[in-house]
Amino acid sequence: MLNILVTGGAGFIGSHACKALSKAGYLPVTYDNLSRGHRDTVKWGPLEVGDIADTRRMRAVLEQYQPAAVMHFAGYAYVGESVENPLLYNIGGSAALLEAVIDFKPLPFVFSSTCATYGIPEKIPITEDHPQRPINPYGYSKFVVERMLADLGVAHQLPWIALRYFNAAGADPEKEIGEMHDPATHLIPLVLRAAQSGTPMQVFGTDYDTPDGTCIRDYVHVTDIAAAHVRALNYLLAQGKSCALNLANARGYSVKEVIKTAERICDRTISVNNTARRNGDPPVLVGSAERAHEILGWMPNRSDLDIQIQDTWNWLKSRHS
Repeated sequence: MLNILVTGGAGFIGSHACKALSKAGYLPVTYDNLSRGHRDTVKWGPLEVGDIADTRRMRAVLEQYQPAAVMHFAGYAYVGESVENPLLYNIGGSAALLEAVIDFKPLPFVFSSTCATYGIPEKIPITEDHPQRPINPYGYSKFVVERMLADLGVAHQLPWIALRYFNAAGADPEKEIGEMHDPATHLIPLVLRAAQSGTPMQVFGTDYDTPDGTCIRDYVHVTDIAAAHVRALNYLLAQGKSCALNLANARGYSVKEVIKTAERICDRTISVNNTARRNGDPPVLVGSAERAHEILGWMPNRSDLDIQIQDTWNWLKSRHS
């Protein structure tokens, strides 16, 4: 059984990736400082508590477990927070991690990136060839790490894949793990928490140039994203060529569609407060995943909106009970 080092493996997407790795016959070794991850989500392998910026600690873990590859999820993931506190979104931790990895050996490296590296889209759907012009520190930090990976690929023959997610959603269908961000910022958890509590849901902008006036986004089930990481790992272990790939559903849903679907699934009315647009919110963000289909054979299997909302609702109800 091969060990895979998973930084940020106690977080939302990282924990789902650990479960997928275990099912695929790997042993995920979670490395997490638990500042935003959760100890009780680490269920499929050992937990090593540490910070990715601690190069000495990272080197000791690498020597202890001798991993065959690295999956890098660790980092902050709030766009708004990155604007308010950009120093949190520096690349120092990722640089220290990569330094430790290169000193150990240039291990295959799967990186958790984002569609936020593209910035304001010039065309829809967004492909990997779209210019990368991030408009916030979160997107910029991911963009810089992608560039570091490309440079290390040339300088040290580091094999890598950067997976650019669109909007991760859903939860483990077996309700073992799910999204526990506090505060919640993603639309689907916010809508379902409003359904649970009866508090109004804020909708930012109803006058966009879209069919119902609200923003349209591309939601991808977290288990589909986790499955893509396992496929990317297998691809790199089989000497696949380094590249960046979108993980997208290739279909968009508006804010109003999400709310209406949640009302139907929860059998509850969700009250709404319509407010002004937020700066920097594009009307439509939908990605193309054709390259991931071609290179990895990846297809999103649970990314129908009903399934994503039902799985999230089941998870929230299980935690509430």
